[in-house]
Amino acid sequence: MEETNFNPRTDLIEVKESVEKVKAEVKKIIVGQDTIIEMMNTAVLADGHVLIEGVPGIAKTLLAKIIARTISADFSRIQFTPDLMPSDILGTSVFNMKTTEFEFNRGPIFSNIILIDEINRAPAKTQSALFEAMEERQVTADGVTYKLDEPFTVFATQNPIEHEGTYKLPEAQLDRFIFKVEMDYPQAEEEIKILMDLHNRKNINDLNLIQPVFTKDKLKQMREKVRTAHLDEKVAAYITQIVNNTRNNSDLYLGGSPRASISIMIAAKAIAAINGRDFVTPDDVKMVVYPTLRHRILLTPEKEMEGKTPDDIIKTILERVEVPR
Repeated sequence: MEETNFNPRTDLIEVKESVEKVKAEVKKIIVGQDTIIEMMNTAVLADGHVLIEGVPGIAKTLLAKIIARTISADFSRIQFTPDLMPSDILGTSVFNMKTTEFEFNRGPIFSNIILIDEINRAPAKTQSALFEAMEERQVTADGVTYKLDEPFTVFATQNPIEHEGTYKLPEAQLDRFIFKVEMDYPQAEEEIKILMDLHNRKNINDLNLIQPVFTKDKLKQMREKVRTAHLDEKVAAYITQIVNNTRNNSDLYLGGSPRASISIMIAAKAIAAINGRDFVTPDDVKMVVYPTLRHRILLTPEKEMEGKTPDDIIKTILERVEVPR
């Protein structure tokens, strides 16, 4: 796809510079994980929720807390456990003796940036409490609907489902996350730097080192700018073909929904804005396809037995679909 001469818009340069500032803040404590950090920033600008998967001890929660710190907004952390109830998340109605009426005491979901730690430790009944909040940005309790304040972003961490004491998240809930990012062990040289950095900080990860980059209003403005990025019809067709290939694929039991296509488009716009562009390219689409689709597709039992992963299937699909010129 040919690109014309491009002069970056001033407001998009601001988006790019703001994201660079966020990365610099994160790097004060986190070593490596550049791709994950890029995708987290992309999701924030795309107004999407992020699921972070990885084994214990690789700084999933720490990374989410640091990204949250770069946004000057209310923060809430919820630790998911097998005995957690929906009311522990949403809130409960309590009888007020003075007014002789029930009053709704809001739960921790009523915040701007929500960190849900070990989301797959809680059973389906508790997971269902998140459905309405994550999709419609509202909570209904005792027949009354309460709107959630903007911004409303959920960062959730989970251990791989092969670990003991974990539950598989419902497909409908997974579909509400714009991205699923996978954190892995650091490289040897990165781990040395982690040890030396922590040693120099006297074994303390001081989150007070992190300075806010976005206010609520500024983040809202940035998200509005992201939405204005131009999408050529050829690029829209490219996104559609990729997702359609997940629906008509003998290797997959479940393909991507229209929400998957929309998520790819919005995320690709955010990537374009981060790079100071107001138009989406096929390369932007390729960058976000893996984290957008890997949690939305289900492999057939045969392919799982062969040791295939969702990323393997996505790679094959990208090789099959013609890139627009």
